[in-house]
Amino acid sequence: MESVTVVLALLLSVLVSGALGRLVPLPLPLIQIVIGVALALGPLPSTTLDPEIFFLVFLPPLLFLDGWRIPKRDLFRNGRTVLALALGLVALTVLGIGMLIHAMIPGIPLAVAFALAAVLSPTDPIAVSSVAAQAPVPRRLMHILEGEALLNDATGLVCLRFAIAAALTGTFSLSEAATTFVWLALGGLGIGAATTFVLMGAQDLLRRRTGEDPGLQILFSLLTPFGAYLAAEHVHASGILAAVAAGIAMTYVEIQGRSLGTTRVRRTAVWDTVALAANGSIFVLLGEQLPEVLGHAVKQADVQGAGWLVAWVLAITAGLMAIRFAWVWVSLHFVLVKAHRRGERREGLTWRLVAATTLAGVKGAITLAGILTLPLTLKDGTPFPARDLAILLAMGVIMTSLLLASTVLPPLLRGLRLPADSSHDAEEDSARAAARHDAVTAIEALQHRLVEEQEDASIAVEAGARAMDRYEGLEAPTGDSREGGGRARQLAIAEKRLRLAGIEAERQALYRLRRSRAIDDVVLRQLVREVDLVEARLLAWNPAGRALSTPRS
Repeated sequence: MESVTVVLALLLSVLVSGALGRLVPLPLPLIQIVIGVALALGPLPSTTLDPEIFFLVFLPPLLFLDGWRIPKRDLFRNGRTVLALALGLVALTVLGIGMLIHAMIPGIPLAVAFALAAVLSPTDPIAVSSVAAQAPVPRRLMHILEGEALLNDATGLVCLRFAIAAALTGTFSLSEAATTFVWLALGGLGIGAATTFVLMGAQDLLRRRTGEDPGLQILFSLLTPFGAYLAAEHVHASGILAAVAAGIAMTYVEIQGRSLGTTRVRRTAVWDTVALAANGSIFVLLGEQLPEVLGHAVKQADVQGAGWLVAWVLAITAGLMAIRFAWVWVSLHFVLVKAHRRGERREGLTWRLVAATTLAGVKGAITLAGILTLPLTLKDGTPFPARDLAILLAMGVIMTSLLLASTVLPPLLRGLRLPADSSHDAEEDSARAAARHDAVTAIEALQHRLVEEQEDASIAVEAGARAMDRYEGLEAPTGDSREGGGRARQLAIAEKRLRLAGIEAERQALYRLRRSRAIDDVVLRQLVREVDLVEARLLAWNPAGRALSTPRS
């Protein structure tokens, strides 16, 4: 009963924080942390988090969704910059910050220091979006940060796994670690992608045999990240990379365009809710654990008062910012040099761009989820060394990075411009034109068939003219089966069939453009959503008093 109460309290806290976030000019994660502290000091029972359960419940869906929704073409276009930030910067952060923590706090063993540094290396794009709400991050920079966050989640948490293993066993072999890393990476990526294709294949088979049930299709998508994670962990591969790969593979399943529009609309709403609840619950849990962890950490640190703890948090945050600033400067400078050698003209590197990219490396849900997975005990049953102190330092860095970003990043972003990317608008215009052309062609073809089927050919002609209105002014259906008797009802039914045929042709044209890489995922998602919403509105209009199925191509 206590567990149910805690879960309901978490969800209620996320709801309250969402309302407060619209009233209080503070980043949403900070509000959720404060609510969590209030819960810890209130009458609710304290929670003891099982690291394995916490990892399984929160990380797979979040990583899966990141992999699914990230624009793939922009990820590959900025691949070098993303890889430099996600791989090179993570390795440098683990080594540099790990050595700093161990030297500064001798009570933290080196393996635990590396584990703490590993969970501090990933960034959180959701936290970035929250703190940058008043001055949105430029689109190209946001895509780089999203790609970095997607990959450094995985690399940072894989490094955490090695560090924990070293802390538990007391030994570390570079050759063994390299071999294990290859299996973790390749096994995780392969199993994750295979899980998505197998489950989606089973879903498609079920749909062909029994018809499409939106509830079942949504449930398939919700279970996919957990299936990928558990399958990879079962064979000792990386469940983290499996969840990411499953999300990326989901994009390529989705662009086949087999699902109904109503399924996509409902599924998007469900996944948005899952992401909101999971991310919010993590930050509320951070605040809820803070008072108890603070008490244990002070004892482990063997210091008088919290002054030293604050100093250590600030020193670690400064070290993270310094390493990130230097690495970003070198990486972007290298990219510009390569561009100039290819004869491309690009604007020079500015300190504001480097500083904004540095501050945008906010720590968030993944850092907290990772640090809370530190084992409670060693293999001999003794408490894991400096666990509470490491958790408290991670919490402190998360809150400090959020505060810095919320106060410094918005003014820094105002007026910041990256090289223009005009292809986005051009792609959207060409995609709309191609979709409109295919829709008109489909309506005309069906109209000719209706002329032959209808006793009164004027019904098909008039219905076709009305169906074309969508591609001129997006007008609502005009037929009314309650007036005019049988002819009006026949006209309305014909009009609906024509409109649905046009919508389906329009949508398939968009998917075809994405499969040929003529448009990116952002344009596809935006335009398909528009079409799906129009279709949902049309399906709710029932002129004949009975449901009509959507024509499939």
